[in-house]
Amino acid sequence: MPCKVVLAAEVASNYTAEIKSEVSQKATKPKLVGFLANDDIYAEKYAQSSSKHLAEAGLAFELRQVPRESLENEIRMANTDDSVSGILVYYPVYGDDRDQKLQDLVDPTKDVEGLNVVYNGKLYSNDRFLDDGKTRKAILPCTPLAVVKVLDHIGVYNHGLPYGDHLRGKTIAVVNRSEVVGRPLAALLANDGAKVYSIDINDIQIYERDQKASINSHTATMTELKPEDVIPLCDVVITGVPTAAYKMPTSLLKPGVVAVNFASVRNFEPEVKDVASIYVPSVGKVTVSMLQRNLLRLFNYQH
Repeated sequence: MPCKVVLAAEVASNYTAEIKSEVSQKATKPKLVGFLANDDIYAEKYAQSSSKHLAEAGLAFELRQVPRESLENEIRMANTDDSVSGILVYYPVYGDDRDQKLQDLVDPTKDVEGLNVVYNGKLYSNDRFLDDGKTRKAILPCTPLAVVKVLDHIGVYNHGLPYGDHLRGKTIAVVNRSEVVGRPLAALLANDGAKVYSIDINDIQIYERDQKASINSHTATMTELKPEDVIPLCDVVITGVPTAAYKMPTSLLKPGVVAVNFASVRNFEPEVKDVASIYVPSVGKVTVSMLQRNLLRLFNYQH
């Protein structure tokens, strides 16, 4: 059966009309401030894309390019500025633990990326809500959420199974364990019932939900496994390696695999379409849609 190529625009279109409609009914438009404090060309492209698509949805966007030494103070000022509905920092800034400090500095009520310690705690403990009444959902990171929406769109999620268990029986590899995308994505998938191989440059961990835990969230187990041991076992392979030199060997892929790439470069070889049943070459436009949804949700919480 020929491989089906699914483009991000197709998935994003499911949310476009809904977002535009909601924004059009607001007297005050939600405003996102983006902070660019690095020389990363892909971060700059994402900022440009953010500006274009937010404007198309009727949302306000302001990009502030600042020296990274000034970023902490700039974030603090945006936290207390009532005209700012959401804050987005384009990472990496330092590429080390200082980035985590910056993530936690963003006020949770304005954190559109869901990277603050409050939202991290909710994500990793599989707690979807901010309040006991379950009226306010926690903010999830945009790109991990985009991948989840893509997998749902193409039928990987089985809605015939109980809620919270829609990926039961699926084995998934996530080739990236960054704190911004790869690790939270693996956690989301494991919390939805999948067995996830989280593949990093140094090791492979298995993320699985512990059915016996008091909080029904995933556990992470270190292994001595290699990619060639686990990739052939996977129903879904998701890549996010930010270098053009990296390619997932097509020879390792299981026939009929679902292949999804969220990196800014193509991580799969062209031959992937000879093996995969579904191939998603990028998720960028879905990420922007999730950014818009998160901004609207925070704006509504603020008002």
